[in-house]
Amino acid sequence: MTNAIKIAWGSIAVGITVLAIKTLAWWMTGSVALLSDALESIVNVATAIAALIALRVAAVPADASHPFGHHKAEYFSAVLEGVMIVVAALLIMREAYGAFMSPRMLDAPYAGIAINLLAGVLNGAWCLVLLRAGRRLSSPALAADGRHLLTDVVSSVGVTAGVALAVLTGWHWLDPALAAAVAVNILWSGWVVVRGSIGGLMDESVSDAELEQMRTLISENAEGAVEAHDLRARNAGAATFIEFHLVVPGEMSVEDAHDICDRIEAAIKAEISQCAVTIHVEPEHKAKHTGIVVL
Repeated sequence: MTNAIKIAWGSIAVGITVLAIKTLAWWMTGSVALLSDALESIVNVATAIAALIALRVAAVPADASHPFGHHKAEYFSAVLEGVMIVVAALLIMREAYGAFMSPRMLDAPYAGIAINLLAGVLNGAWCLVLLRAGRRLSSPALAADGRHLLTDVVSSVGVTAGVALAVLTGWHWLDPALAAAVAVNILWSGWVVVRGSIGGLMDESVSDAELEQMRTLISENAEGAVEAHDLRARNAGAATFIEFHLVVPGEMSVEDAHDICDRIEAAIKAEISQCAVTIHVEPEHKAKHTGIVVL
């Protein structure tokens, strides 16, 4: 079992625990704002399950039907998360509208607020784990789950403070108003998650900083070649696919050209984990004089 899959199992356990705590807070108070917080936790559990499934599929080795691997399965998980976030936001909007039309006094508000804060602390701690793991393991599924959980933490803090203010001031309309604000915040986070995943599914290029790192590695390890050009790179989940053309002197033997390619590939793989490098070797007259200069 990979580290990413272990963390995904942890997300499910934390999500179920937080859902139970938030549901208790809503049951004690009758607050529609706290209900919206609990509804978002249902989405957290569902998306954690989706992320686990995607990570298990992405970990399957390349085969005859999928020679480039199954890494993009993680992006489908992130898109599903975005869709489920939108569904949760619409459900919350419906509850908020009903409560706004018929406002009511809250029951046991302080005990409910304290319980909801406990859920927020637990969510916040796990959010940090997910965001760090997503960066360390280059996992879109874990990163998307972490960003989604971060919005849940922020909205939980706002909801808790707002419910406390509604109790202190007697402004009962604040409760459904806060629920509506949570729904808008959730919608925005859903758009951010989907937008990032679409870029991965559309084979969006890696960042300029990553491309520059690749150019430097090629330039420093291509001694004997003339130049390199047409560098392209994309991410697919945790994997990075890199390809470029390497121009060598016309009289160079195939074996010597292959040695240069091996040296470049080893240098890149030492710096960029889980990458696949494809190098197209060309004779000297194919040089464009606009690519990567060999040091």
